[in-house]
Amino acid sequence: MKEILILTDKFLDSNLIGDFLVDKKINCKFISANNLKNENHPKSTLLCTKLFEDSVDGRSGLLKLSRNIGCTNLIVLKPSEQLYSIKTDLGGALIEISFRNFDQIILEIMYQIISNEKYCFSDKKTHNLIHVAKKVAKTDVTVFIHGPTGTGKEVISNLIHHNSPRSEKPFVAINCAAIPENMLEAMLFGHEKGAFTGASSANKGIFRAADMGTLLLDEISEMPLSLQAKLLRVLQEKKVTPIGGQRDIDVDVRVIATTNRDMISEVQEKKFREDLYYRLNVFPIETSNLSERPDDILPISIALLKRHSSLENLPLISKKAEDILKSYKWPGNVRELENVLQRAIVLCENNVIEEKDIMIDSSMTEKLYSSFDQKSEKQTALKA
Repeated sequence: MKEILILTDKFLDSNLIGDFLVDKKINCKFISANNLKNENHPKSTLLCTKLFEDSVDGRSGLLKLSRNIGCTNLIVLKPSEQLYSIKTDLGGALIEISFRNFDQIILEIMYQIISNEKYCFSDKKTHNLIHVAKKVAKTDVTVFIHGPTGTGKEVISNLIHHNSPRSEKPFVAINCAAIPENMLEAMLFGHEKGAFTGASSANKGIFRAADMGTLLLDEISEMPLSLQAKLLRVLQEKKVTPIGGQRDIDVDVRVIATTNRDMISEVQEKKFREDLYYRLNVFPIETSNLSERPDDILPISIALLKRHSSLENLPLISKKAEDILKSYKWPGNVRELENVLQRAIVLCENNVIEEKDIMIDSSMTEKLYSSFDQKSEKQTALKA
């Protein structure tokens, strides 16, 4: 998390905001206006009040001052009769928040800061997951990420790669469910020219493309059994043999695999090789449904709104709309949340998302929950 500078001058509640942000594991530093010009804080966020902005000749003076000390984000608070509102300009470098409710403002500060990060989260459960992922990233062990669809398995894979010693090398991902069986082997291991009909030129394959880097085998549980034995050999011997090739080629690849299935059941039902499962499951990581980490919902929502809106038309989320987002169970996880927010962007007026703009298909939700409950009961019975 980037550092946030809290300007204490003309701001009586700075300590309360600081305590709140520190509790959320956001690095804070308190600073006075007199010492501000002598500071250097690259890529930090400066938090101040409208009173301070006025004291430094307004918006232009404040922007100049913040840039001189290296700040890339600026948050200005000002009293208002409204509950709260946000304005952004200059490419998102400045966030102006009007507020009446203090609890709301400190939450909004946190969500805005988090939503500018590459990985948006606030929930304690996700903090713990990220902590574990960063620890395993420093090693070279194989990671197997288990979790429902839309819970951020690929995001965690990216985080592991970018925090690893291989971060400057390629990160290559392949979805094992999206490639036809007759093409998957050639894509993974490569082929020589003329190895099969249509092979008009040689292809080195995904493993060699990811050499010295990280290979993500997404939805590995969908890989055909016929290929699983070949994959196991590559993982054990760290060599690939292209289709039509006569020699093995060394590869140095860190493998991350993901699945949304119960792999114990897949192994018991002979749909997945037991030896390959244990070869992949060196360091298992579990991702959770969005309903199990409710404090992630708003920061993720704000990040999604920024993705699908222009900065000058960034919608706000009203308190009642927030309550709906936080109380809904999100069986489709982040993908469903993204769909709902895209609809809300279209429907909202005056750039404020209200309760009426949150369109959720409750009938579909009931069907999804029913299906999910039946699947959970089946898996519980199998484990027993």
